[in-house]
Amino acid sequence: MTYRLPTLSALRAFESAARHLSFKNAAAELCVTPAAVSQQIKSLEQDLGVPLFRRLPRALELTAQGMAMLPKVTEGFACLAAAVETTRAADGGLLTVHAPPSLALRWLVPRLARFAGAHPEVALRLASDVSNIDGMGSGPATDLRDSGSEVAIRFGAGHYAGFSCELILAPDYVLVCSPALLARIGPLHTPADICEQVLIHDESIPDEETRPSWREWFRLAGVPDVGATRGPRFSSAALVLEAALGGQGMALTLRPLVEADVASGRLVMPFGTSLPSRYAYYLVVPEAISGRPAVQAFREWLLREVGVTMSAAAVKSPGDIITF
Repeated sequence: MTYRLPTLSALRAFESAARHLSFKNAAAELCVTPAAVSQQIKSLEQDLGVPLFRRLPRALELTAQGMAMLPKVTEGFACLAAAVETTRAADGGLLTVHAPPSLALRWLVPRLARFAGAHPEVALRLASDVSNIDGMGSGPATDLRDSGSEVAIRFGAGHYAGFSCELILAPDYVLVCSPALLARIGPLHTPADICEQVLIHDESIPDEETRPSWREWFRLAGVPDVGATRGPRFSSAALVLEAALGGQGMALTLRPLVEADVASGRLVMPFGTSLPSRYAYYLVVPEAISGRPAVQAFREWLLREVGVTMSAAAVKSPGDIITF
């Protein structure tokens, strides 16, 4: 089949300029001058017969035609990059996994030795990125312009155009505190007993409506109309956990992140009331590389680890509905 396509350099200039909304930044990325980028795009617009950008005095905007064209051009370059990298490294042995810091530290790192043992042929690199929380970045932190394969475990709503997206963990929030704090304040008999305690707030999710809410937890626990806005606030779930471990107050944390601490006795869960999370963890993979051996190996291992985690929780909590 014969394709009538513009030049590859013109398409590269368009994709970079559209992504940055800047000829200057695109020029820096492509190692050419801004004038060269402008000329390539002007040539592309003449070839297509439509304007792709609106040149404003101090800004650059995509036209409707440019916005419609960008996702497919980006996808096309991703496919080309995947084809080249598959040929360049046929064994597919390099894999970069991006994950939110709290999940990487508390859940993923303690398990990675098992992946290395099962797949010594895969050289795995773990990158901890807050941009893999919805609202903290424009999309999954993966870029096929780099060598090797890159996938992400993202905490969010699960809608990422151009990526294969698979639900991994649907966690809930549980109340935890340190044993030292519990010994200091005395026994807790009912959820109402913590109304006057220090409440630690997790603000790692930018959208306030999506964050864990102490008010909602109290409502589910049968303690309505509680003033639940007091207490320190942290922009990271990892910081929330450190504060809880340090005995600074009560915290609502994602269950998978504190399982090991609860099992070891470093944290306790005074009550069984849990708060469903509006976000979940998803494995997000560029569609162009979803079939690579290293990606498939990591996906299958990850699903097995999740299965083991859920089975262990079900044994510890017979009769409970395990949502994770």
